[in-house]
Amino acid sequence: MVVKTYRGLLADGGQDKIPLATKDGSVGYRIIKFQLFPTEPGQANAESTVKIFKTEQSSINNTVNFTDSDLLAAAYYQDALGHDFPSSLDVIFEREIFNQDIFVTHQDTVGSDACNYYLELEQMKLDQTQNMSATLKAIRGSAVD
Repeated sequence: MVVKTYRGLLADGGQDKIPLATKDGSVGYRIIKFQLFPTEPGQANAESTVKIFKTEQSSINNTVNFTDSDLLAAAYYQDALGHDFPSSLDVIFEREIFNQDIFVTHQDTVGSDACNYYLELEQMKLDQTQNMSATLKAIRGSAVD
């Protein structure tokens, strides 16, 4: 199994493009790990919502809608000042195979702090049927949304 890793620092309201598309769509990916980490652990209150989408987002918010066919993953990180309130992280991701670029967004709900993310993707060779299926899903999803 080939694993590709990506990491980044997203500003509040920020969006990163992770370039995965190939000319023939013969390489597929699946999320296997998605984690968040604050920029200044224990130094400030933070509530970060980070989401991964199949298409570029025109607006960034903290609303999570699991019926959105574009949404591949969502993570919510919460941290408070001091040791009385431990940090928490909730992560849910789709096991869907995709072969196009993906987009990571971040919104801080209590301030304007940035947030680090770490993403592991399983890379796989797609046969012609899988390639067509992943590409059609991407086309249908972008046409619906």
